[in-house]
Formats: sequence, structure tokens, C-alpha cells
Amino acid sequence: MMQSNYSFMRAGRWTAVAVLGLSLSVLAGCANNSASSGVYTFGQAQREQIVRTGTIVAMRPITIQNDRTSGAGLVAGGVLGGVAGSGVGRGSGNALATVGGAILGAVAGNAIENQVGRTSGFEITVRLDNGETRVIAQEADQPLGVGQRVQVISGAGPTRVAPL
Repeated sequence: MMQSNYSFMRAGRWTAVAVLGLSLSVLAGCANNSASSGVYTFGQAQREQIVRTGTIVAMRPITIQNDRTSGAGLVAGGVLGGVAGSGVGRGSGNALATVGGAILGAVAGNAIENQVGRTSGFEITVRLDNGETRVIAQEADQPLGVGQRVQVISGAGPTRVAPL
């Protein structure tokens, strides 16, 4: 009787960890940061913006890194690592394995979340028709190239470069 109760408790723990991990993944997915020229937030829609035209004179590839993580990778990795470690050894060895698993899981989860928060982009240098030069960094989601005529859109949020 005691052995089956222990098995039930372990199964319940795995279920709780799975639910927690899924919940954290859903919460992490709620943070939709975008540096795309084609994505507007609800608050940016239906707002007048300034449009200037110009020509792209230089482009260089960049990496856009999300500067704030949700912490979901850290927490989920720690929980999953701790549970995985708890299945190792007995007594104080089990406690050490649980703590070690939690630490390693948290480090791995944080590293994965940081990698997911990276996007390829371009630093685009535009010479405006009025002679001024502007540099805008944005996601590499538009087919743009040096010598191309573009519009530089600004005023209600981030500045964007879009093909004419």
C-alpha cells in the first residue's frame, strides 16, 4: 500500500511539472516583440505618420537581441531539471542531484530563451531626398537592397524602412 501511494505522488509531481512548464511556455509566448517594418501594435494603428522618401546607400547584417527575457526559460528549466535530478540517488545524494539538476536546468533554459530572442536584421542607411542621412535597424523581413528607393516612415512609434 505504501509503495503504490509513493508512485501516485511521483506521477502527480510529473503532472504538476508538465502543467507548470506548459503554463510558462504560454506566458513566454505572450511577449511579442517585433522589429519588423510590417508589424504595428494596436496603439500604432490608425495614427498619422510622416513619410519621407530616399535611397538606400548602405546595408549591413545585424542581430537584434531581445533585451528583456520573460524568465520562463530559467524557471521552466530549473523546475524540469530539479524533477529530473530528484529521480537520482537516495537520501543526501538525492537532494544534491535535485539541486544540481535545478541549477543546470535553469542555466540551460535561460540559454535557450536567449537564443530564441534573437532575430536577423539589417542596419539600413538611407539618404533622404532632402540630403539628410538616416540609419534605421529593423528585421530582415523586407526585400531591400542598396540603391533601392524607399520610404522612411516615422512618427507613431518606431521608424520603419519600406519599399516604395
